Amino acid sequence: QVQLVESGGGLVQAGGSLRLSCAASGNIFSRNVMGWYRQAPGKQRELVADHTSGGSTSYADSVKGRFTISRDNAKNTVYLQMNSLKPEDTAVYYCHADTVRGRYWGQGTQVIVSS
Repeated sequence: QVQLVESGGGLVQAGGSLRLSCAASGNIFSRNVMGWYRQAPGKQRELVADHTSGGSTSYADSVKGRFTISRDNAKNTVYLQMNSLKPEDTAVYYCHADTVRGRYWGQGTQVIVSS
């Protein structure tokens, strides 16, 4: 079983920055994908950014140039640096880990961007 624990959400003004962290425990295997989804009120969950254990990254068009995903494989931790935040970035952010055993989710962390 894999457990994912997120931290770093909060309230920030538009234009500000936040850094989310997600630490994985348990057996996530050496080949995996870790990343972040978000879900705003009344909307579907959407992919924000992904980072493979091999080093590849991908981003939603809406966050390119503003968000940066990184990871520390030794710590099984993935980070999301969010800069130039906009009110439309307000959502619950969920960490995920895709392994050979399936997909796992964190409990979510709230990000609120005030205008």
